[in-house]
Amino acid sequence: MSEPTGRRRGDGELLDALLGPGAPELGCEECFAELDRYVELELARREVDDLVPGMRAHLAGCPACAEEYRSLRDLLGADAGRGPR
Repeated sequence: MSEPTGRRRGDGELLDALLGPGAPELGCEECFAELDRYVELELARREVDDLVPGMRAHLAGCPACAEEYRSLRDLLGADAGRGPR
């Protein structure tokens, strides 16, 4: 029988959020400046982490920017599926 560790599911995520990223991270202003490019590169299946370093770490730790990213990705992804107008 294993000993309980006292950790609940999600404790690791909370700890990661409190400690911040282990890699370089953009600020919100830089994130918004690069977000269109990042999403377009991602939809084109490019290596976005190499082309926009720090963006993934920022999106993982910033709920506001992550929401903007998801909205833009969904919008551009839907437009790409429609084809040319």
